[in-house]
Amino acid sequence: METNLNTKIYNADIYLRLSKEDGDKEESDSITNQKELIYEYLKSRDDIRIHEVRVDDGYSGVSFERPAFQQMLEDIKAGKVNCVVTKDLSRFGRNHIEVGKYLEKIFPYLGVRFIAVNDNYDSILSDTQTDHIIIPFKNLINDAYCRDISIKIRSNLEVKRKKGDFVGAFAPYGYRKSEADKSRLEIDEEAAETVRRIFRMYLQGKSAYRIAEALNKEDVLTPMDYKKEHGSAFYTGFKKNLKSEWTHVHILRILSNQVYTGNLIQGKATTPNYKVKKKVKKGPDKWNRVDDTHEAIIPVADFNNVQELLRLDTRTGAAQEKVYQLSGVVRCGNCGGNMIRKTVPSGNKKFVYYVCGNHKADRTICSSHNINAEKLEQSVLLLLNKQIESVTDLGSILGKLEEIQKQNGELAKRNRQVIKKKEEIQKYCNLRLSLYEDYKEELITKEEYMELKETYGRRIQDAEQGLAALEEGIELLAAGFGHTCNWMNEFKKYGYLEELSREVVVSLIDKICIYEKKDGERYPRIEVRFRYAEEFEAALSLIEDVSSDRCGLPEEKGEAGYGKNKSED
Repeated sequence: METNLNTKIYNADIYLRLSKEDGDKEESDSITNQKELIYEYLKSRDDIRIHEVRVDDGYSGVSFERPAFQQMLEDIKAGKVNCVVTKDLSRFGRNHIEVGKYLEKIFPYLGVRFIAVNDNYDSILSDTQTDHIIIPFKNLINDAYCRDISIKIRSNLEVKRKKGDFVGAFAPYGYRKSEADKSRLEIDEEAAETVRRIFRMYLQGKSAYRIAEALNKEDVLTPMDYKKEHGSAFYTGFKKNLKSEWTHVHILRILSNQVYTGNLIQGKATTPNYKVKKKVKKGPDKWNRVDDTHEAIIPVADFNNVQELLRLDTRTGAAQEKVYQLSGVVRCGNCGGNMIRKTVPSGNKKFVYYVCGNHKADRTICSSHNINAEKLEQSVLLLLNKQIESVTDLGSILGKLEEIQKQNGELAKRNRQVIKKKEEIQKYCNLRLSLYEDYKEELITKEEYMELKETYGRRIQDAEQGLAALEEGIELLAAGFGHTCNWMNEFKKYGYLEELSREVVVSLIDKICIYEKKDGERYPRIEVRFRYAEEFEAALSLIEDVSSDRCGLPEEKGEAGYGKNKSED
């Protein structure tokens, strides 16, 4: 619009921005100070009328995807605004390419006057020759300053992550930031109890869908609502002012988060540079992992059991209350495929079987063997109780062994054996190396060379296996395994089992193999492969070695064998 004096009146938006991410000094660059400076400047400008004050507080100047800036841009396009006033060029933006684009192309095209007060820049009064040099140079300095701050922040965060400091904006659900040290996590008992319950329900066979449903029925606050209720400035663009609900995604996210075992894994994603804010996932080898940074909510053994359940990827329908006890662990002993649970109605009864999944999908693969589900569960229960009894007996023997080995100097003896075994390995390595020289000097034939080389290779391999067994035994003896073998406690904590449970199956069983009946056999052969089989073997081997040597232990062994039991149903 024009006055009678032919003076153009400009409708201006005052634009204010502040971001600590850009290294802005909060006191001097505060929104209030910016506004007061611009108001003082406009007092003597009769040709400028204020349309709106636009504020982007907490938004980086690198990107122009800021809400207040975009609103101002819409008003410019609609013809409501034809002037923009800001404290200085750095308040407008710190990306010299984008700032230059607005000042040299977009604003002139739209007829917008631009004023940066502290930089003494007014687009309608500018000295074109000078501004073509000075303004781009100032923009470049602002951009470089932002880049320098970004590099320093990234480096600082990387150092903190490697130290095990928590650098996230919000503590994970179940924890809160310590008042004494904001980079340390401490347990939030109210939320932590919900986390424990989620893990417990999942181990007991509840599906993620059913867990979410149960929490919603009881009006348990979701992680997002819990943060809001307890004072966190947590924002999400979804379901504003509405109470959110638990979903299976919430449950699975909690179940797979290692933070609940006391370990911190950070730096899973990054941005390409300070101008591009889109997150890019990093490979696991580039994550920052630090163990034992805070108190655990979930024991490591329970967490690992849950991960095994998640790996099995057992799914239940919406109407199904629980995952079947043996889901995901029953395999065909002949082809290695999964055995599928199948229900066959017969009159008023239902018969449940496990059949080879590969054969069901393609009859040319494997055979049609099956096993009654009830009989299988009875057999597994029987073998589980035998294994628990064997492990319990083994623990008792190991306790005696620990006391005896202290008296007899068993640890020192085994250390001497390790030295001798290493000397033996070195001797055969030297002999093998000298063979080639003997062959070159024609002291031995090519056939003798190849034969001796193979012989020494086998002896080295045997000696290395013996060394590994000795070192494993020393580790057990030195650690006081009679009292500290956590894997034994996993078996002993259940005691005698009256019935199978999903938790017990996942905790103690690796897999169950069902073999096709052979001629003359009445029932299929079942093989239960228990977890911690290697530890079981090592403990048994140690007992055999020591008791047969000189410890005087009774010849006792668990009946369950080396980590697996067999049954003919």
